[in-house]
Amino acid sequence: MGSPPASVALIANPESGGGTDPELIAGLLRSHDVEVRFGSHATADRIVVASGDGGIAPAAAAAARAGVPLAVIPVGTANDFARGRDLPGELEAAARLAATGTALRALDLGWTGARPFVNAVSAGLAASAGDTASGLKSALGPLSYLAGAVWAGLSGRPLRCSLLVDGEPFFEGNAWQVTVADTGTFGAGSALEPADPSDGLLDAAVMEAGSRLRLARHAYGLRSGRLTDQPGVRHTRGAAIELTLTRAATLNVDGELVAAGPEVRLTVEPSAFALVVPDQEGADSPSK
Repeated sequence: MGSPPASVALIANPESGGGTDPELIAGLLRSHDVEVRFGSHATADRIVVASGDGGIAPAAAAAARAGVPLAVIPVGTANDFARGRDLPGELEAAARLAATGTALRALDLGWTGARPFVNAVSAGLAASAGDTASGLKSALGPLSYLAGAVWAGLSGRPLRCSLLVDGEPFFEGNAWQVTVADTGTFGAGSALEPADPSDGLLDAAVMEAGSRLRLARHAYGLRSGRLTDQPGVRHTRGAAIELTLTRAATLNVDGELVAAGPEVRLTVEPSAFALVVPDQEGADSPSK
């Protein structure tokens, strides 16, 4: 267990979700008798990030460097990370946990090159779906991800790729989608089971190219958390995964679209940061 903070460094993204005033969040934190300083470089007892999924990993990396816990106030559209960790979704409850919570959970941090991630990195249909969803978020909210996935499934094409996992060949061929997961929650309700964010490994799943009917079954598998049990899906775990594409591509990194070259290296930093979690079985006392 940790201890309640006297001060927090607040990182707030006012553009996340429908827009949240950082001063409103700061006021909620101050109501629990903590001093609020703004920015990841502020010296404080913990870092609090108020953001969607895309802003959490950089804040986690900052918390790891500073050797302080990270608390998350989810204000994005999908909030997959918070949902997967059973964090409060309501603003006041999330701020209360961020300001007063003492239970900590050590979590891994994924890296794609110099960019951290906490949920998943995907190439193929997930990137196409994310591109479509980004233009629909203001109108549809979380449903934009479903609309993007449907459009990608109807119009997308397989990609040619290969994967090395811990230096060993794992897959080479055509795939609808390649996902490398840390927590395994992404896409406003999708899940890659059995990804474990505290096992020191990344989970890789390849949806092999095939009929669009089978692709529809894979979409159901993602929503039910049973994708890796399905025929046509290759699954493995490793500490270092090298993804080679036939050309430069766009990756979906925790919901953010990132341009990447044809060679993508993904690694994991075990027990990199301590997350403030609700007081329950499974919390621990990480060294950071």
